[in-house]
Amino acid sequence: MNPTPEKPNVIVFFTDQQRWDTTGVHGNPLNLTPNFDRMAIHGTHIDYGFTCQPVCGPARSCLQTGEYATQTGCFTNGIPLPEDKKTLAHYFREADYHTAYIGKWHLANTRTEPVPEEKRGGYEYWLGADTLELTSDAYDTVLFNQDNERVKLPGYRVDALTDAAIRYIDEQKQQEHPFFLFLSYLEPHHQNHRDDYPAPDAYSGAYHSSWVPPDLAALGGTAHQHLGGYYGMVKRLDEALGRVQDALKSLDMTKNTILLFLSDHGCHFKTRNAEYKRSCHESSIRVPMAMTGPGFTAGGRLEQLISLVDMPPTLLDAAGIQVPESMQGRSILPLVKRSSTEWPEEVFVQISESEVGRAIRTKRWKYSVVAKDRSPTEDSCSAEYEEQFLYDLQADPYELNNLVGWESHREVSDELRSRLIRRMIEAGEIEPVIKPATYQ
Repeated sequence: MNPTPEKPNVIVFFTDQQRWDTTGVHGNPLNLTPNFDRMAIHGTHIDYGFTCQPVCGPARSCLQTGEYATQTGCFTNGIPLPEDKKTLAHYFREADYHTAYIGKWHLANTRTEPVPEEKRGGYEYWLGADTLELTSDAYDTVLFNQDNERVKLPGYRVDALTDAAIRYIDEQKQQEHPFFLFLSYLEPHHQNHRDDYPAPDAYSGAYHSSWVPPDLAALGGTAHQHLGGYYGMVKRLDEALGRVQDALKSLDMTKNTILLFLSDHGCHFKTRNAEYKRSCHESSIRVPMAMTGPGFTAGGRLEQLISLVDMPPTLLDAAGIQVPESMQGRSILPLVKRSSTEWPEEVFVQISESEVGRAIRTKRWKYSVVAKDRSPTEDSCSAEYEEQFLYDLQADPYELNNLVGWESHREVSDELRSRLIRRMIEAGEIEPVIKPATYQ
């Protein structure tokens, strides 16, 4: 028996460290993402999609709970998601969904050891690894099953996880209940121990010396060394998306399955700080997002600024499940339906590990602050910050000219400072003092 229309299946196709401008709909000329592009055109394209925390574990805690990282407590990597925190899996299970997690978890701090059941966020079916980049390599995919047994899957890592997901979807076809599947890839994240981006062999070298985004062309970093492999990983991820879509079509499940594509954060290739994310810049925080299925097919292009923290309430709302008051984002369904609704004019970003930072991004402006006297790994927030960056994205879309402290933009900074403080308070933080910058 198929699920009733009131209870659609839900699949989250989740990539790691994927920039928004890897996609054709965002101007990439290399034809890396024909399946995502088609999904965005025929479904709902979240044109301005952003993470709320540009680092793996914190972003994942936000996506599982619908709360900002300072609320989940997971404000840096290595902090396990509290076992009493309700996740999407809990809410879907309460609504009689079967829940499954395949791939990278990064919310248990077990690193290379199996994730025990009590640290799996309530998911029933489990084929995962806490830190997949440490248990596996491009052609050596190792995860753990529900019984904490080591499982080695054949094939390139993207394909191995996709095969497992398609097997699960096929098995669920025969069940009387709908399912919620969270499919979490490592790609196009680098392979840590080599600081390398290993593409599948078929694309090894295929994209070297190809198109370079303007911010990377101007700033350098490791872009010329790593973009070729990164693009090859993105290409294989898009092929995996196509395989999942094909599986749904062949099983006659397309019309009753919500499919969400998004990433946890972007990648600046060591152009903004000493590593590759953890900054306020578009390269770190802007990600590709699109949805198809009931409520989202033919939804068009959304121009509002939408955060990763908005996705949990959106998925619950679309499945007919009441959104809990603890969730700090909001459902985008009214936007898709073009209903009259108020929507924030900015997205709010918390930054850790590289700094204790906060930022807002409006359609035109990027404004960020930093607490220089606080530890980026030990302090989740601060009572005092100072202005760090101000970018006019209309005149300077690649954020090459920092206007912070300019007297000509003092009024703009003051307005953005007030808006940032308001968003910090709404997120549950204390009201901070933000020291204005002076032009040097």
